[in-house]
Amino acid sequence: MVSFIPTRLAIAQISAPNPQAVFTLGGDLLREIFTAQFAKIHPDLEIWISSGSPTNEANWAFNTAKVPLEKVYLDRRAIDTVTNFTSLVADFKKRHFQHLYLITADYHMRRAKAIACIIFGSQGIAFTPVSIPTDKPVESWWRVLRDICRALLWICTKRTGASLNQ
Repeated sequence: MVSFIPTRLAIAQISAPNPQAVFTLGGDLLREIFTAQFAKIHPDLEIWISSGSPTNEANWAFNTAKVPLEKVYLDRRAIDTVTNFTSLVADFKKRHFQHLYLITADYHMRRAKAIACIIFGSQGIAFTPVSIPTDKPVESWWRVLRDICRALLWICTKRTGASLNQ
């Protein structure tokens, strides 16, 4: 069933070798500040933040970096890392994104990449990870495995098992 994911990822990477937007997983204001600085280097890209800091704090980060707020999309639907991806993947498909920068903290990136491979890969969206350095230990393999199972559940049922994320 999932054997088509590597093929879809390869096709997306070939079709869109350069990222077309920035996707940041919310978690703390540091991620928005980093993303705002990153956006200055990539001024033509839209910025999508999933369940990040409160709007006024996120807007402060982008205003301070002089990033136009009309390029920033704050989405509040996600309740956890898996739903960060599943709640926005349809929006990315509608915008015909085939390649995104994926920004999150370094300790969280292993799990984010695993979920992205499954959710984005199943939809033909490639990603380029960009890690924010921290001093936190990398998340456990248990959390990665749990969310891989939840991502696979989403492919089969369009449900994430969010109640499993206690």
